Amino acid sequence: MLKDITEVSHQENYLLYIKFEDGKDGIVDISQLIEFTAIFARLQDINYFKTVKLNPEWGTIYWENGADLDPDVLYSIVTNEPIPNQLSR
Repeated sequence: MLKDITEVSHQENYLLYIKFEDGKDGIVDISQLIEFTAIFARLQDINYFKTVKLNPEWGTIYWENGADLDPDVLYSIVTNEPIPNQLSR
């Protein structure tokens, strides 16, 4: 299913607007998706969280510290469709 993310923007708090290559889009509350530990610990600083970037080569979002998020998971949240890996289990 891998759909590339084509747009990302910070909204408020830990909310990100995410748009995919097929035009589907939505708001994702990242604080409900991750624990702010390990590589994600730095994202708890809202000013750092706002520095989210789009990696068009990989079709996902990331932060300079190396944290990134799986576009399949984000697509599943936006569309309410199951994550592809779980279909075969």
